[in-house]
Amino acid sequence: MTARGNGGQPEAPDRRVERDGLPSWLEPVRDAAERVLPEQLSRFLPPDEGGRDAAVLMLFGEGVAGPDLLLIERARSLRSHAGQPSFPGGALDPEDGDPGGPGPVAAALREAWEETGLDPAGVQVFATLPALYIPVSRFVVTPVLGWWREESPVRPVDAGETGAVFRVPIAELTDPANRARLRHPSGHLGPAFEVGGRLVWGFTAGVIDRVLHHSGLELPWDPSRMLDLSEEAIELAQGGDRGRAGSLSGGDAGSP
Repeated sequence: MTARGNGGQPEAPDRRVERDGLPSWLEPVRDAAERVLPEQLSRFLPPDEGGRDAAVLMLFGEGVAGPDLLLIERARSLRSHAGQPSFPGGALDPEDGDPGGPGPVAAALREAWEETGLDPAGVQVFATLPALYIPVSRFVVTPVLGWWREESPVRPVDAGETGAVFRVPIAELTDPANRARLRHPSGHLGPAFEVGGRLVWGFTAGVIDRVLHHSGLELPWDPSRMLDLSEEAIELAQGGDRGRAGSLSGGDAGSP
């Protein structure tokens, strides 16, 4: 039974990065994360004046359809990035610790617990990616990579924040038929994935795209296949910034 801390939050064990003990299919992801440079992930890098520190959890598991990735869908009632798929995550709180130390890992696990009910004790953090920047919200985001070593039930904890929690098989993300480039009315182009009846775009799709590429999991696909962002998606994505996890969806300006 997992111990509980203040506010009922699970008390996570020592959260040092543990690189060993992963399934063989995940080792290329770890190796790529350890060697990749910030500019190989995104053209949006943290400015000298900094920004608002945040973290997201890129959680790999092994589901009924094989290796997969945990994502959430933002509640459609939210003011910002409503209905948009994203990683669990959000801004660092003071109790998370220093952004240059344990802060991003602590924040990613805490936010995942708050949004999905995920038990952090079952997650092995095996790498972090370089911090990236979302200009539209000024978030400096550290993607935290985890292996779901001991799975726990997940669901939308607060329907006002999270509309759905779902797992996407890696095979669907790498399937060339599901890959495209998304064109925003602003003219911005970014990667997109059509998976499970959902369109994954923005910052989340950009990180997935680069991780698949640099880890060697990417299959050849047609980058000339173009999708236009729907008016509904644009209307949902627009709005004020609530400063929480969904703001890390990134919109058009946040795609790496």
